Amino acid sequence: MFKPSNFDSTKRYPIIEEIYPGPQRINVQKTFVAGSEDQSHAELGVISIRIDGRGTPLRSRAFHAYAYGHLENDGGLEDHVAALRQLAATRPWMDLERVGIFGSSGGGFGSVRAMLTYPDFYKVGVSASGNHDIRGYLAVWGETYQGYPVGEDYLAPANWTLAGKLKGKLLLAYGELDDDVAPAHTLQLIDALTRANRDYDLLVATNGSHYMAANTYFRRRRWDYFVRHLIGMTPPDHYLITTPAEYEHSGTPPDVPRRRP
Repeated sequence: MFKPSNFDSTKRYPIIEEIYPGPQRINVQKTFVAGSEDQSHAELGVISIRIDGRGTPLRSRAFHAYAYGHLENDGGLEDHVAALRQLAATRPWMDLERVGIFGSSGGGFGSVRAMLTYPDFYKVGVSASGNHDIRGYLAVWGETYQGYPVGEDYLAPANWTLAGKLKGKLLLAYGELDDDVAPAHTLQLIDALTRANRDYDLLVATNGSHYMAANTYFRRRRWDYFVRHLIGMTPPDHYLITTPAEYEHSGTPPDVPRRRP
Protein backbone atom coordinates (compact mmCIF):
# COMPACT_ATOMS: atom_id res chain seq x y z
CA MET A 1 0.00 0.00 0.00
CA PHE A 2 1.28 3.44 -0.99
CA LYS A 3 -0.18 6.70 0.33
CA PRO A 4 0.25 10.21 -1.04
CA SER A 5 2.97 12.21 0.67
CA ASN A 6 0.34 14.68 1.95
CA PHE A 7 -1.88 11.88 3.29
CA ASP A 8 -4.69 13.05 5.58
CA SER A 9 -6.57 10.33 7.49
CA THR A 10 -9.66 12.55 7.74
CA LYS A 11 -10.14 12.46 3.94
CA ARG A 12 -11.54 9.78 1.65
CA TYR A 13 -9.22 8.52 -1.07
CA PRO A 14 -9.93 6.64 -4.30
CA ILE A 15 -7.95 3.43 -4.88
CA ILE A 16 -5.81 2.39 -7.83
CA GLU A 17 -4.73 -1.23 -7.97
CA GLU A 18 -1.84 -2.14 -10.24
CA ILE A 19 -2.39 -5.75 -11.25
CA TYR A 20 -0.20 -8.44 -12.74
CA PRO A 21 -1.76 -11.89 -12.41
CA GLY A 22 1.32 -14.00 -13.06
CA PRO A 23 1.30 -16.92 -12.99
CA GLN A 24 5.06 -16.91 -13.52
CA ARG A 25 5.93 -14.18 -11.01
CA ILE A 26 4.63 -12.17 -8.11
CA ASN A 27 3.56 -8.53 -8.36
CA VAL A 28 3.90 -7.35 -4.77
CA GLN A 29 7.34 -5.86 -4.32
CA LYS A 30 9.56 -7.20 -1.54
CA THR A 31 11.67 -4.03 -1.49
CA PHE A 32 11.11 -0.40 -2.41
CA VAL A 33 11.87 0.00 -6.12
CA ALA A 34 13.02 3.33 -7.52
CA GLY A 35 10.86 4.58 -10.34
CA SER A 36 7.88 2.33 -9.56
CA GLU A 37 4.43 3.38 -10.67
CA ASP A 38 2.96 2.93 -7.20
CA GLN A 39 4.08 6.18 -5.63
CA SER A 40 3.40 8.18 -8.79
CA HIS A 41 -0.19 6.92 -8.70
CA ALA A 42 -0.43 7.72 -4.99
CA GLU A 43 0.74 11.29 -5.57
CA LEU A 44 -2.29 11.85 -7.79
CA GLY A 45 -4.27 11.73 -4.54
CA VAL A 46 -5.16 8.05 -4.23
CA ILE A 47 -4.24 4.94 -2.29
CA SER A 48 -2.08 2.75 -4.53
CA ILE A 49 -2.30 -1.00 -3.99
CA ARG A 50 -0.70 -4.24 -5.20
CA ILE A 51 -2.11 -7.66 -4.31
CA ASP A 52 -1.00 -11.20 -5.15
CA GLY A 53 -4.03 -13.47 -5.21
CA ARG A 54 -4.13 -17.20 -5.75
CA GLY A 55 -2.41 -18.38 -8.89
CA THR A 56 0.87 -16.60 -8.13
CA PRO A 57 4.09 -18.27 -6.92
CA LEU A 58 6.23 -18.24 -3.75
CA ARG A 59 3.62 -19.47 -1.28
CA SER A 60 2.67 -23.09 -1.84
CA ARG A 61 2.14 -25.43 -4.75
CA ALA A 62 -1.62 -25.43 -4.19
CA PHE A 63 -1.71 -21.63 -4.09
CA HIS A 64 0.24 -21.42 -7.36
CA ALA A 65 -1.60 -24.25 -9.13
CA TYR A 66 -4.91 -22.42 -8.69
CA ALA A 67 -4.25 -20.73 -12.04
CA TYR A 68 -3.20 -23.83 -13.97
CA GLY A 69 -5.73 -24.57 -16.67
CA HIS A 70 -7.82 -21.62 -15.49
CA LEU A 71 -6.03 -18.45 -16.54
CA GLU A 72 -9.43 -16.76 -16.61
CA ASN A 73 -9.15 -16.62 -12.80
CA ASP A 74 -6.60 -13.86 -13.38
CA GLY A 75 -4.48 -14.30 -10.30
CA GLY A 76 -7.53 -14.93 -8.12
CA LEU A 77 -9.57 -11.79 -8.79
CA GLU A 78 -11.93 -12.75 -5.99
CA ASP A 79 -8.93 -12.54 -3.64
CA HIS A 80 -8.15 -9.02 -4.87
CA VAL A 81 -11.70 -7.82 -4.23
CA ALA A 82 -11.83 -9.53 -0.82
CA ALA A 83 -8.48 -8.03 0.19
CA LEU A 84 -9.53 -4.50 -0.74
CA ARG A 85 -12.76 -4.88 1.20
CA GLN A 86 -10.92 -6.23 4.22
CA LEU A 87 -8.38 -3.40 4.14
CA ALA A 88 -11.11 -0.76 3.84
CA ALA A 89 -13.01 -2.23 6.79
CA THR A 90 -10.37 -0.85 9.17
CA ARG A 91 -9.26 2.12 7.04
CA PRO A 92 -12.21 4.49 6.58
CA TRP A 93 -10.07 6.74 4.35
CA MET A 94 -10.21 4.07 1.57
CA ASP A 95 -13.18 4.77 -0.71
CA LEU A 96 -14.49 1.49 -2.17
CA GLU A 97 -16.93 3.42 -4.34
CA ARG A 98 -13.99 4.71 -6.38
CA VAL A 99 -11.71 1.81 -7.28
CA GLY A 100 -9.56 1.90 -10.41
CA ILE A 101 -7.18 -0.66 -11.87
CA PHE A 102 -4.18 -0.56 -14.17
CA GLY A 103 -1.92 -3.18 -15.74
CA SER A 104 0.41 -3.82 -18.64
CA SER A 105 0.96 -7.00 -20.68
CA GLY A 106 -0.46 -9.75 -18.46
CA GLY A 107 -1.64 -6.90 -16.28
CA GLY A 108 -3.29 -5.39 -19.34
CA PHE A 109 -5.27 -8.58 -19.63
CA GLY A 110 -5.88 -8.52 -15.88
CA SER A 111 -7.16 -4.96 -15.67
CA VAL A 112 -9.72 -5.62 -18.41
CA ARG A 113 -10.70 -8.94 -16.84
CA ALA A 114 -11.33 -7.15 -13.55
CA MET A 115 -13.51 -4.52 -15.23
CA LEU A 116 -15.56 -7.23 -16.96
CA THR A 117 -15.79 -9.72 -14.09
CA TYR A 118 -16.47 -7.19 -11.32
CA PRO A 119 -18.05 -4.28 -13.23
CA ASP A 120 -19.75 -2.86 -10.13
CA PHE A 121 -16.52 -2.84 -8.11
CA TYR A 122 -13.83 -1.63 -10.52
CA LYS A 123 -15.07 1.67 -11.97
CA VAL A 124 -12.09 2.88 -14.04
CA GLY A 125 -9.49 0.78 -15.86
CA VAL A 126 -6.39 1.39 -17.96
CA SER A 127 -5.01 -1.54 -19.92
CA ALA A 128 -1.73 -1.54 -21.87
CA SER A 129 -0.41 -4.22 -24.24
CA GLY A 130 -2.87 -6.81 -22.95
CA ASN A 131 -2.77 -10.44 -24.14
CA HIS A 132 -6.55 -10.63 -24.21
CA ASP A 133 -6.82 -14.06 -25.88
CA ILE A 134 -4.08 -16.63 -25.25
CA ARG A 135 -5.04 -18.47 -28.42
CA GLY A 136 -3.24 -15.69 -30.27
CA TYR A 137 -0.27 -15.47 -27.93
CA LEU A 138 2.98 -17.42 -27.62
CA ALA A 139 2.23 -21.13 -27.77
CA VAL A 140 4.62 -21.89 -24.93
CA TRP A 141 2.66 -19.57 -22.62
CA GLY A 142 -0.59 -21.45 -23.08
CA GLU A 143 1.04 -24.86 -23.00
CA THR A 144 2.90 -24.01 -19.79
CA TYR A 145 0.09 -22.39 -17.83
CA GLN A 146 -3.17 -23.44 -19.47
CA GLY A 147 -2.14 -26.99 -20.38
CA TYR A 148 -1.94 -29.15 -23.47
CA PRO A 149 -3.60 -30.12 -25.74
CA VAL A 150 -5.43 -26.98 -26.77
CA GLY A 151 -9.15 -27.35 -26.12
CA GLU A 152 -12.27 -25.34 -25.38
CA ASP A 153 -10.65 -24.29 -22.10
CA TYR A 154 -8.42 -21.92 -24.09
CA LEU A 155 -11.47 -19.80 -24.89
CA ALA A 156 -12.37 -19.24 -21.24
CA PRO A 157 -9.64 -16.58 -20.63
CA ALA A 158 -10.55 -14.60 -23.78
CA ASN A 159 -11.62 -11.15 -22.61
CA TRP A 160 -13.66 -10.38 -25.70
CA THR A 161 -16.22 -13.02 -24.68
CA LEU A 162 -17.24 -10.79 -21.74
CA ALA A 163 -17.25 -7.47 -23.61
CA GLY A 164 -20.96 -6.90 -23.01
CA LYS A 165 -20.40 -6.69 -19.24
CA LEU A 166 -18.37 -3.48 -19.35
CA LYS A 167 -19.89 -0.66 -17.27
CA GLY A 168 -17.06 1.63 -16.22
CA LYS A 169 -14.55 3.83 -18.01
CA LEU A 170 -11.87 1.88 -19.88
CA LEU A 171 -8.76 3.13 -21.67
CA LEU A 172 -7.04 0.59 -23.93
CA ALA A 173 -3.52 1.20 -25.21
CA TYR A 174 -0.96 -0.64 -27.28
CA GLY A 175 2.31 -0.02 -29.08
CA GLU A 176 2.12 -0.05 -32.86
CA LEU A 177 5.33 -2.14 -33.07
CA ASP A 178 4.63 -4.50 -30.18
CA ASP A 179 6.55 -7.70 -31.03
CA ASP A 180 5.46 -9.56 -27.88
CA VAL A 181 1.67 -9.17 -27.70
CA ALA A 182 0.36 -8.43 -31.18
CA PRO A 183 -1.93 -5.37 -31.49
CA ALA A 184 -4.52 -7.80 -32.84
CA HIS A 185 -5.31 -8.73 -29.22
CA THR A 186 -6.59 -5.24 -28.49
CA LEU A 187 -8.25 -4.91 -31.89
CA GLN A 188 -10.16 -8.13 -31.28
CA LEU A 189 -11.34 -6.77 -27.93
CA ILE A 190 -12.44 -3.40 -29.28
CA ASP A 191 -14.33 -5.16 -32.06
CA ALA A 192 -16.26 -7.08 -29.40
CA LEU A 193 -16.85 -3.92 -27.35
CA THR A 194 -18.13 -2.16 -30.46
CA ARG A 195 -20.46 -5.03 -31.28
CA ALA A 196 -21.71 -4.96 -27.68
CA ASN A 197 -22.28 -1.19 -27.98
CA ARG A 198 -19.96 -0.43 -25.06
CA ASP A 199 -17.96 2.78 -24.75
CA TYR A 200 -14.16 2.64 -24.51
CA ASP A 201 -11.17 4.89 -25.14
CA LEU A 202 -8.14 3.93 -27.21
CA LEU A 203 -4.55 5.14 -27.41
CA VAL A 204 -2.11 3.83 -30.04
CA ALA A 205 1.56 4.57 -29.42
CA THR A 206 3.00 5.10 -32.91
CA ASN A 207 6.40 3.38 -33.18
CA GLY A 208 5.73 2.11 -29.64
CA SER A 209 6.94 -1.24 -28.33
CA HIS A 210 5.47 -3.69 -25.86
CA TYR A 211 6.97 -1.75 -22.95
CA MET A 212 4.37 0.99 -22.67
CA ALA A 213 5.69 1.83 -19.19
CA ALA A 214 8.55 3.62 -20.96
CA ASN A 215 6.20 5.78 -23.03
CA THR A 216 5.93 9.11 -21.20
CA TYR A 217 3.00 10.30 -23.34
CA PHE A 218 1.00 7.21 -22.38
CA ARG A 219 1.96 7.72 -18.74
CA ARG A 220 0.60 11.26 -18.82
CA ARG A 221 -2.60 10.14 -20.52
CA ARG A 222 -3.02 7.33 -17.94
CA TRP A 223 -2.61 9.72 -15.03
CA ASP A 224 -5.05 12.13 -16.65
CA TYR A 225 -7.58 9.34 -17.18
CA PHE A 226 -7.61 8.43 -13.50
CA VAL A 227 -7.67 12.08 -12.42
CA ARG A 228 -10.73 12.78 -14.59
CA HIS A 229 -12.75 9.63 -14.14
CA LEU A 230 -11.72 8.30 -10.72
CA ILE A 231 -10.76 11.39 -8.73
CA GLY A 232 -13.21 13.66 -10.52
CA MET A 233 -10.86 16.55 -11.20
CA THR A 234 -9.50 18.25 -14.31
CA PRO A 235 -5.77 17.71 -14.95
CA PRO A 236 -3.59 20.54 -16.30
CA ASP A 237 -3.42 20.79 -20.07
CA HIS A 238 -0.55 19.30 -22.06
CA TYR A 239 2.01 19.02 -19.27
CA LEU A 240 5.19 17.22 -20.31
CA ILE A 241 6.84 14.26 -18.58
CA THR A 242 10.52 14.14 -19.49
CA THR A 243 12.71 11.06 -19.71
CA PRO A 244 15.77 10.95 -17.39
CA ALA A 245 18.86 11.99 -19.33
CA GLU A 246 20.66 8.68 -18.78
CA TYR A 247 17.97 6.89 -20.78
CA GLU A 248 17.55 9.34 -23.65
CA HIS A 249 20.06 7.64 -25.95
CA SER A 250 20.41 4.23 -24.31
CA GLY A 251 17.39 2.63 -25.96
CA THR A 252 16.55 1.05 -22.59
CA PRO A 253 13.14 1.95 -21.15
CA PRO A 254 13.35 3.45 -17.64
CA ASP A 255 11.09 0.78 -16.14
CA VAL A 256 12.82 -2.21 -17.74
CA PRO A 257 16.01 -3.56 -16.08
CA ARG A 258 19.04 -3.58 -18.32
CA ARG A 259 20.47 -6.94 -19.28
CA ARG A 260 24.07 -7.67 -18.45
CA PRO A 261 26.35 -7.98 -21.50
